[in-house]
Amino acid sequence: MARRCMNERETVARRFGRTLLGACAAFVVSHAAFAQSQSVAPVVLDRVVAVVNNEAILASDLENEIQLSALEPSGKSGTTETQLDALQRLISRALIRQQMNEEGAQVDSISPAEIAERLLLLRKDLPDCSRFGCQTETGWNEFLHSHDLTADEVNDYLRNRLAILHFIELRFRSGIRISHEEVESYYHDMLVPQYAQGEKPPPVDQVEPRIEEILLQQRVNALFTDWLDNLRKQGQIEVLDPQLESAMTASAAGTGTR
Repeated sequence: MARRCMNERETVARRFGRTLLGACAAFVVSHAAFAQSQSVAPVVLDRVVAVVNNEAILASDLENEIQLSALEPSGKSGTTETQLDALQRLISRALIRQQMNEEGAQVDSISPAEIAERLLLLRKDLPDCSRFGCQTETGWNEFLHSHDLTADEVNDYLRNRLAILHFIELRFRSGIRISHEEVESYYHDMLVPQYAQGEKPPPVDQVEPRIEEILLQQRVNALFTDWLDNLRKQGQIEVLDPQLESAMTASAAGTGTR
């Protein structure tokens, strides 16, 4: 019965935030005390650390995200992942996923071939992979073991990441046009100065496709950042963990954002 109540607790927490959590938790704690009196180990409860538009983020989600941070290409080897960093990503991802659901974007549309291709790139690009030799199966398995990760967890991570990237591309990239004048400006202002005096840069028509791609990505990133900021401002985000709430408040005050 306690297990059924815990399952109901997680379902209710994810759909309705903190509603009914107190009553269910009280029952489980009472049952745990009774079980302890009967020489049975008490039940360990998960807890809600934040709620994003009535979707709960659990302490176990936070722990999993900290583990998965080892797969973030932007991460630096030897740096420590903080709970606040992980929570900020979980909040952003929850907001994006909610919008994906509203617009009918499908995670299942990501093919195994796409995941395999991205996995190969990941094993080359991860900073921490340099000391494990992740491009070999032995090195990759050692990397996974050192970070307490499984191959299935990595595949799920890549599937969700690719789904979000596809959504962002479809939502923001369509309709963006890069003019030849913008390409010329980038070529003269950004590319040519990178060449040493006496070196001849490639002609603009040769590098134009690459410059267009760079400018497109810059435009998409700017649109996406503004969109996500608006989602945060318009959404109902409540941090229930006192330490995380304090850290988030200090972080927002330091950056001048919410």
